Amino acid sequence: MTENRRAGKWGQPRLLARAALGVLLAADLIVAAVLFKPWAGTAEDLERQVVSLRQQVRERQAALEKLRRVVHNLESARLAGDEFLGKYFLDRRTASSAIVSELLSTAERAGVKQREANYLFEPVEGSETISMMTVTANYEGAFADLMHFLNLLDRSPRFLILDGLQAAPQQSGMLLNINMKLNCLVRGEAGTEP
Repeated sequence: MTENRRAGKWGQPRLLARAALGVLLAADLIVAAVLFKPWAGTAEDLERQVVSLRQQVRERQAALEKLRRVVHNLESARLAGDEFLGKYFLDRRTASSAIVSELLSTAERAGVKQREANYLFEPVEGSETISMMTVTANYEGAFADLMHFLNLLDRSPRFLILDGLQAAPQQSGMLLNINMKLNCLVRGEAGTEP
């Protein structure tokens, strides 16, 4: 009798219809999932991915080209800076003798007599390879000779910076006592002595 009951339960048309509807519903859900959200993607999805990846490649190539230009510009600037330093800045080991002898020869050409000259090296803040050479020198000469001397210093191939100039007439009235302070940037380690 139990078997008849079981067979009877499954044999009922209502229960069979519900089971069939459940199987059809599951099949519909599977088909809908495949049609509307495929795991591998449709041809259109794959085409959109290809277009997106190509765009990313173009953007990265453009960024790479921009970085190459920046590297090239930096290298050019470094070479130009090195050339400028080599042309206008003296080496620290030879700077004192070169500047003092240039000042002496320029003073002689201008007709100014050099009395004494002192120099001092000081580090330049923010640089380990550049220092400032300060030259303090005393001269004697006429006003016209002083102007000629300053003109020659201005045309010097060295990068000389006039920091201070004092001129006072001597008691004779014809000559001036001249005190001049010049700065010159030099290459070399700031902590080493010339």
